[in-house]
Amino acid sequence: MTAVQHATRERRTATSIPTDSPFHLENAEGYRRWRDAKLARFPASADTLRVDVDNIEHPTTAERAALREQVRKANMAVYHCARAVDRESIARFGEALGLRRLDEHLCTEEDGISELRVSEGGSKGDYIPYTDRPLSWHCDGYYNTAEQTIRAMLLHCVAEAAEGGENALLDHELLYIVLRDESPEHVAALMHPETLSIPANVKNGREIRPERTGPVFSVDPASGALHMRYTARTRNVRWNEDAPTRAAAARITQLLESGTLPIFRLRLRPGEGVVCNNVLHNRTGFRDDPASGRQRLVYRARFFERVAET
Repeated sequence: MTAVQHATRERRTATSIPTDSPFHLENAEGYRRWRDAKLARFPASADTLRVDVDNIEHPTTAERAALREQVRKANMAVYHCARAVDRESIARFGEALGLRRLDEHLCTEEDGISELRVSEGGSKGDYIPYTDRPLSWHCDGYYNTAEQTIRAMLLHCVAEAAEGGENALLDHELLYIVLRDESPEHVAALMHPETLSIPANVKNGREIRPERTGPVFSVDPASGALHMRYTARTRNVRWNEDAPTRAAAARITQLLESGTLPIFRLRLRPGEGVVCNNVLHNRTGFRDDPASGRQRLVYRARFFERVAET
């Protein structure tokens, strides 16, 4: 047995994935069926993901079904609501889609919803989502515990910037398919429980959050769905030092920069939003213009559930 084969065996047994799961590396037939079905239904463009919702506090049965259908296809849906939307509306919209448990992290308000805007002073400005700087590729909550896994996320645009602020979104299942088809060893390395570590968050000598370590790819025990935990940050992150992990991490970077993946790009307008099963996403930098009143504000809600399938 070669060193790579031995490392691969260790990784395959390091995570508890049911043998009948399409994500178990020895279930080639199950993976093929899942892969073919996924690719057959995947949308050709972001336009097909769009759903009009008249009142997001009380979406109709048809609207909920349309949103869930897009999420089933691509793990995301884009919606538009012409009515004014407040924070309570966002929470009720999530509930209508089976999203009830909000992640109340360091920068949320009391209701668990964050306001993504340029922060003037205070501790929020230490974190890039609350600045006008670009956000690199990531899945939300990569620094959370396993018990607080972010399985779904909602972004709702209240006001747009004068320039920039475009989001790119990539269904993580598509990235998984490319990696597994190229090299199951990449996937094996990325499923190891010590693949990616986020060092402790320490401010002024006080530990706000301890170090968190876990896999990049895992299988949600409740739904059997594929989950991804990832950040493209190069600072304040630590990858497993072995060669298979380094190769797999480098390949993700190459693929995200290649232009060959089905990445959807959109600049949310007021009243538009995205609801997703925590897909890979990023954001370009932007410029506000306070004189004209064009200052970007996006509500963000993060949930411990996935979007309900029915």
